[in-house]
Amino acid sequence: MRVLLGWSGATVLVVVLARPAIAGPPFVSDDPEPTPYHQFEIYTFNNGTSTRDGTDGETGIDFNYGAAPDLQLTATLPAGFSQSSAGGTNFGLSNIELAAKYRFLHQDTFGLDVAFFPRVFLPSGSNTIGDNHTSVLLPVWVEKDWKSGWSAFGGGGCTFSAIRTADFCLAGAVLTYQLMPRLQIGAELFHRTADSQGTPASSSVGVGWLYDLSKNFHLLGYVRRGVENTEQTDRYSW
Repeated sequence: MRVLLGWSGATVLVVVLARPAIAGPPFVSDDPEPTPYHQFEIYTFNNGTSTRDGTDGETGIDFNYGAAPDLQLTATLPAGFSQSSAGGTNFGLSNIELAAKYRFLHQDTFGLDVAFFPRVFLPSGSNTIGDNHTSVLLPVWVEKDWKSGWSAFGGGGCTFSAIRTADFCLAGAVLTYQLMPRLQIGAELFHRTADSQGTPASSSVGVGWLYDLSKNFHLLGYVRRGVENTEQTDRYSW
C-alpha cells in the first residue's frame, strides 16, 4: 500500500507501502510502472497554476490499486478552486477521474517499460470549477532506468472532449537522479498544444523532488514555470 499526502504549496507528503522509488508524481508527465499486484497507493495532493487571469487548482485524493499483474486502477476525487485576478474565489467539486494503466512491455525483455494509461474526466457539474464536459485522455508512457541512479520517463497523448474544439495533445519528458539514499531529484520539459477555443499552446520547465521520510511515507514537491505564452498559460505552477 502507498499513501501520498499533500498541502497547498510546493510540497507533498507521500506514504508508500510498496516500493522505495516513485516515478510519475510529482511531475505532470506520468510513468508506465503500475501499482504492484494487490497493493494500494494513496496520494493526497494540492496543485495549481497562476496566469494573468488568476489562479486555479485542485486539492484531493488519488487512489490506485494493483488489480492484476501490470494493471493499475485509479480513481481521483478532487475539490477545485478558482481565484480571479478581478476578484472573487469559487470552490466546488472538480472533475472526478477514472483510469486504468496497463504495462504491456518490460525493461528486462524489451529494454523499456511501456504502458497505456487511458483516463476519463467526468463533468464537474459547474461552469466555474473544472470542465463541465466529459473528456478522455489517451496517453502512452515509457521509462528507462539505469543502475547508476538515473531514470528517464515520459510520453504523451491527446485529450478528446465532448466539445471537439476543446481537444488538445500533450507530451512530456522527465529525467531523475537518486542524489542521496532518501532523496531523488528531477527535471521536466512539458508541452501542451493549443485548442480551437482560443487556449494557446504552452511549454514549461519544472523541477521536482521526492524525499523518503520512512519506508512507507514520502514527501514530494514540484514547481514549474511556463516558457511559451507564459502570461496566458503558466506564470508558475505547483
